[in-house]
Amino acid sequence: MPPSASSPSNAGAGLLFLREEELRLAQDMLFFAYRDFTHAADEVLEKLELGRAHHRALHFIARMPGMSVSDLLSILGITKQSLSRVLTTLIEEGYVTQAPGRVDRRQRLLSLTPKGAALERQLFERQRDLLLRAYRDAGSTAVEGFRRVLRALTDETGQAHLAAMEAAARELRARSA
Repeated sequence: MPPSASSPSNAGAGLLFLREEELRLAQDMLFFAYRDFTHAADEVLEKLELGRAHHRALHFIARMPGMSVSDLLSILGITKQSLSRVLTTLIEEGYVTQAPGRVDRRQRLLSLTPKGAALERQLFERQRDLLLRAYRDAGSTAVEGFRRVLRALTDETGQAHLAAMEAAARELRARSA
């Protein structure tokens, strides 16, 4: 559940003067932004007969190679049956591989194949261009505010996954420095 507006840790608590129409406009903007952001990747996915669930799976597997199926299930927040359909397609089409866990052999660890990495990169680049333009137009202060808004819209499970991904990225940067 996202933090409430009355939460003492909510830096935007002073913005409670927002009227319903302003909040509806924000909702409209989110819907349009989502439509246009996903459309950039949808064109590529459609040609491959893949959908947005496949894209999300590819994205998170790319972000955390070797992740377990149960971790991906938690991140995506979909049913096991839905994830099974998505992974079956990605594995059969040669985008994803799965291997048994090192400690628990029943665990299935997921990684992208070179073909999967190339597709994920292509999808990322389509959306990256939109983000770059928007971030440049908005400026760094707005980007930081945008991130705070998105984080506040994210439930505790999503925030925990974000924190883990950020920690992994920091560790990777430290190792390569």
